[in-house]
Amino acid sequence: MNNPTTPARDAAALALPKGAAASGILAKLRLDATTSEPYYQQLKRQIQNLIHGGDISTGSNLPSERVLAEALGVSRTTIKRCYNDLRHARLLSTHGRGGTQVQAAQKDYHPMGKLKGFADDMRERGLAASTQLVTHDVVQDRMIASIFGRPSVNKFAKLVRIRLADGQPLAREVAWYDLALAPPMAEWDTRGSVYTFLQERCGLTLTTAEQTIEAVMSSEAEAKAFQYAAPSPCLLLKRKSFSSDNKLVEYVESTYRGEAYAYRLNLAG
Repeated sequence: MNNPTTPARDAAALALPKGAAASGILAKLRLDATTSEPYYQQLKRQIQNLIHGGDISTGSNLPSERVLAEALGVSRTTIKRCYNDLRHARLLSTHGRGGTQVQAAQKDYHPMGKLKGFADDMRERGLAASTQLVTHDVVQDRMIASIFGRPSVNKFAKLVRIRLADGQPLAREVAWYDLALAPPMAEWDTRGSVYTFLQERCGLTLTTAEQTIEAVMSSEAEAKAFQYAAPSPCLLLKRKSFSSDNKLVEYVESTYRGEAYAYRLNLAG
């Protein structure tokens, strides 16, 4: 975690002094010293949300690294890392003496969880969705590391959950999250939307995904979850979800009961 340059920062939330640009972006930024989330990630998340929410319009100038660092009491390295990440995400651009500007405000932005998650899918089918957590661990897995393109020693948050519709088990889901990109996922209490948590706590917006579907026979774990007496046909959905800067954050394998679930996709010409 980045340390502020001023020695005494014991307050739960670090706010700007009243005399430092009470209006505008400076007045909207806050640093929380009580969490393990690095300061540069806190700033990145907050500025990202301000841009997506329209609070900072396209073409607006952001404070220089020096000005923002002094106002927040952190090092210029912290601000530089934040700004570099936002440039890499194509949200900021630098124009010499023109300073750092907002490159594009994505008015049509929505977190992936709001596009169509399990709960939304079930709601459209007139069913009540619920979830049972089986395990939530931090793991090292050579095969998963290769999927993410990470070294074999990389750590991942692994969640195993049973998805239910009207109280009946419909899918067994195993999800992995790259802790090098999203460290707070190791401590997520699994309540609420994972995509909201990734955005608000990890500063990650998942914007694109790749998904495949294949027919499989249920594994021993899936047969137990679905109460099958013998291996039965299932649908296996594999999804890779990427951040706005095209980094793989989430990999999910969801196995659905073949006799109880039909995959639907609306197409527009």
